[in-house]
Order: sequence, then C-alpha cells, then structure tokens
Amino acid sequence: MSVAAEELLARLAEIRATDPDAVQRVLAKRRRRPLLRNSPERQGGGSLFLIAADHPARGVLKVGADPMAMADRGELLRRLLTALGRPGVDGILGTADIIDDLALLGALEDKVVFGSMNRGGLTGFRFELDDRFTAYTVDGIVTAGLDGGKMMVRVADEPEALRTLAACALAINELSIRKLPAMVEVFASEVDDGRVRNRADADSLIRAITIVSGLGTTSAYLWLKLPVVDDLDRVMRATTLPTLLLGGDPDDDPKATFASWQRAMAIPQVRGLVAGRTLLYPKDGDVARAVDAAAAIVAEKAKS
Repeated sequence: MSVAAEELLARLAEIRATDPDAVQRVLAKRRRRPLLRNSPERQGGGSLFLIAADHPARGVLKVGADPMAMADRGELLRRLLTALGRPGVDGILGTADIIDDLALLGALEDKVVFGSMNRGGLTGFRFELDDRFTAYTVDGIVTAGLDGGKMMVRVADEPEALRTLAACALAINELSIRKLPAMVEVFASEVDDGRVRNRADADSLIRAITIVSGLGTTSAYLWLKLPVVDDLDRVMRATTLPTLLLGGDPDDDPKATFASWQRAMAIPQVRGLVAGRTLLYPKDGDVARAVDAAAAIVAEKAKS
C-alpha cells in the first residue's frame, strides 16, 4: 500500500468513527451539474464518460492475474481520485460505501454520480442470477442527491432472472417518477455447468436489448449500458435508447479494447463510456494515461 493510500484510509476511518453525519452533510452541499453538457461544436450535443466502481460489492476483486487487486480500499480510492481528477471524466458509478468515501474526500463536486442498485447476484455464487437490490434504493439515491440509478439485467432462461427483470421494472418506474435516469446494464446470459456465462453473439444480445427496453411504464429516462460485441452496428439498430459502452474486463490487448470503443462511438445511439478496471488497473500502472486515452475517445463523440 502506498503512503497516500494509507493516509486516505486513516483519514476516512477517523471521520467515519467520530462524525458519521459528515457523509450526509457533504452530499447535501455537493455541487451538481447537468447529465450531458453540450459540446461547443454542436447545439444539443454532449457525451458522458463515467468511471465504474461497483465491482467490489458484487465480490469482484480480480484484475488480471491478481484475484484480490481491488481489495485494498485505500489503493482503490487513490486510483479513483486520479481518474476523477482527469479532464473529460464526467463522474462515477458506485455503491454507497465508495460514493460516501469519495464525497468525504471532496471528489464529487461538479460530477455526475450514479448509484448502483442491485448487487445481490454475487459473482460465482449459486444464486448469482437472483440479482436482488441490496445497494441503493431510489429513495436513497434521491436523499443522497445523486443523478441516477444503475442496475444490471441478465436475460436468461431461469426463474431468478425473471425476478430480477420484475424488480428492475419497478426501479425504472420509481426513477422515472422522479425524472431520474435509469441506466440498465444488459447481458444475454446462460447457466453452463452451474456457472453464469454471458453470451457475446449479436443475436442473443439483440434479443436481450428488446426485452429490457420494454421494462417499466415509460422509457423516457431509460439508458442502456452494453458490452462491445462483434457486429455492434447491427446490435444497436435494435434500440433508440441512449447507450453507454461497457468498459469490460481487462484483457491482454488494451490497444484492441480502445480501438473497439473508438469504432463504436460512431454509432448514433452511443453517447459515451462507463469503464472501471480497464482504466483503474492498466497493465502499465499509469491510471492517468489510460483515463486520458479513453477521455479523448469520448470527446471525439461530443464533436460528431
């Protein structure tokens, strides 16, 4: 753990133990901004670039070959502070523990903040598809002054997936009543040898998108968060909803990952990117450089 990471942990631990009301105070005073800012080149333009930090609440700590990379909270916060401080980063997506830490550190001013809602489908557990809402509620998002709610839907031929679909529909309705965006991360999934796997073929994802797009009583505030798959142009013709690209798991070829994001930005429905581990834990360790490269890709979208 770096010295900076140790200092962050000590500082936050002291505040949390001695002044728990500080979380509510700093969130209430947080300076907010519009979801999309118009690009200077085109009236009505705008893109969105968010850092994802809701992995640990689902038990996902692995990055590359390190199964516990995200377990060091001080180091994770240090990397998040670096990412949020880079030009072009609009905000963050996370669970309350991380959002509260960042608020106490003053890192959420003039940022877009989405609260992650259903984290109960723990990765690798037998009940993974039973993805219950164990994190933010809509009331919690409103009370904290956040800018929207994020949920995940894995469309699969399992009863647990149906319960998750129904719960997400209710959350979409509750957010829309408050005119808050609901960001829904969509996967086409299957259970293989007792484990949940996401299908990467275009046809399966298209079918999942059409199902999820019909959730709730209005789609006015509905956004999609989608993985970058082959034939994405055809996939995106399945919806008119504004869409953010899923950063995905870090792989052995970051150049190919960034190139796939750049190609996808040309699609009209794609409005930006939500990425986490790929940028927070790059292979070369340079968080700022990885975030800047992603921000440049999203910035080109804002100009188109």
